[in-house]
Amino acid sequence: MTDNPSTTYAAAGVDIEAGDRAVELMKTWVGKATRPEVLGGIGGFAGLFDVSAFTRYTRPLLATSTDGVGTKVAIAQRMDKHDTIGRDLVGMVVDDLVVCGAEPLFMTDYIATGKVVPERIASIVKGIAEGCVLAGCALVGGETAEHPGLLDPDEYDVAGAGTGVVEADRLLGAERVREGDAVVAMAASGLHSNGYSLVRHVFFAGAGWELDRDVPEFGRTLGEELLEPTRIYSLACLDLARRTEVHAFSHVTGGGLAANLARVLPGHLDARLDRSTWTPGAVFSLVGELGKVAQPELEKTLNMGVGMVAVVAADAVDAALAVLAERGVPAWVLGRVEAGTGQAVLEGSHGR
Repeated sequence: MTDNPSTTYAAAGVDIEAGDRAVELMKTWVGKATRPEVLGGIGGFAGLFDVSAFTRYTRPLLATSTDGVGTKVAIAQRMDKHDTIGRDLVGMVVDDLVVCGAEPLFMTDYIATGKVVPERIASIVKGIAEGCVLAGCALVGGETAEHPGLLDPDEYDVAGAGTGVVEADRLLGAERVREGDAVVAMAASGLHSNGYSLVRHVFFAGAGWELDRDVPEFGRTLGEELLEPTRIYSLACLDLARRTEVHAFSHVTGGGLAANLARVLPGHLDARLDRSTWTPGAVFSLVGELGKVAQPELEKTLNMGVGMVAVVAADAVDAALAVLAERGVPAWVLGRVEAGTGQAVLEGSHGR
């Protein structure tokens, strides 16, 4: 009778040692994404955050948000470049938090992969940590899960959750918006992390382009354009709310500019937005032209070059634009708030 070797977890496709190695490699980056309130370090079962500073608040409200980056991870995997996708993850989470005026405090992440390659996992976490530094929040923990048979060895997905805090009487939103307010747009860095199923269909399935194709309109390759990290607005928005009269923010993600702005409008007001105030980047026009995608479909799928919107008091416009300029965020007056039915309406045509 032949002896059969004992079955192991590694034989089933899960390499615990590789996971331990990934943790060692990411420690340096996680250590950079911290705040004074963080207790302990990487390796615990839970992240600890000292909230005793909340005593300075009269009525602190906690805000929480969770998100992923969708099929943009497919671009990172095809390019074998994994150190920026984490910044996209952070942007999607913290910039939802800041919409209500909350300061992002800390994040946790979750990475699921078919096979743990320590260097790849560490590269993803490097991007998350760098994003947290840009957002002013801490990365207090995370989880890496190996799912052989469910995901291919080179496949992975990322998700994250964040927590922030805002003083109750500083909470931003629709109840603060007034007729006559100005709508200030903040430029996107590119596609950010929404609409990639459409974008991939147009460029790959439709046009047959490759990621290493040089695109004159971009001044770089298609892959470099598609992997451009999401701009993180949280620190600029918090500064704007401290120094000017901000009534609401809107993070432009899935659903587009108009639908997301309508979420922070009261039912008796509209926002009238003027397309002629900006020209969307070349990637947006190319998606439309190559894929024969109609403008309404583009505008409800992609950010069209506007990643965040601030609704500010009419007499705060100049100050708001000055603060954003200091922060290095291109911004302009996009429109005005007037009587209506709670809609954001795009009018006119884009400049060329």
